[in-house]
Amino acid sequence: MSRQQDVGGRTDLGPVHPEPDEPTFHAEWERRTLALTLATGALGRWNIDQSRSARERLPGYLHKSYYRIWLEALEGLLRRSGLLDDCGVRARTWAEMLPGLQNGSPYDRETAVLPAYRVGQRVRTTAVPEVVHTRLPAYAAAKIGTVSAVHGAFVFPDRNAVPIGEVPDRTPEFLYTVEFAGTELWGSDAGPGLVVSVDAFEPYLRPVEPESP
Repeated sequence: MSRQQDVGGRTDLGPVHPEPDEPTFHAEWERRTLALTLATGALGRWNIDQSRSARERLPGYLHKSYYRIWLEALEGLLRRSGLLDDCGVRARTWAEMLPGLQNGSPYDRETAVLPAYRVGQRVRTTAVPEVVHTRLPAYAAAKIGTVSAVHGAFVFPDRNAVPIGEVPDRTPEFLYTVEFAGTELWGSDAGPGLVVSVDAFEPYLRPVEPESP
């Protein structure tokens, strides 16, 4: 499944032209969009993966500005959750919202399950999953790398990004850092000695059997 926002490694989009001394916000509406996104997120009607999925599914994604994407996605989340028509939603006070903004929403979880892979083990990533939202970048799909770190268990984004109103499956999955040789990802175009690290959840990985002597 091709995802329009997954542009890592693509060469068909033209050059990037950074804006010198670019301001954080180009207009007042961008500032308000960020504030509204944070404030409505504190209502608890959707999770971070549903929010990301809402942005990624917008038509014409690559032709919209950064905060235009945020604004249109927020409008969709508000409609699908009923908040735009729900006049009975209680206003949140700053004192209630501040802890969430300061601490975020931790997604690490305790689990009695042991990790399937260890540091130094060779693994192969799966193809890009056929789901609405995933954190596996296309350029690192179906590639062989080596586990360099085991980070513990977290809520799995692919299962957490369910449609608004559905209860997500929050069974935790282990998260790993996997190192790939640049040549594994980019072939002969990779720079000498290039190594790329990708954080990958356990369902994205398969063991690589050792070669026979």
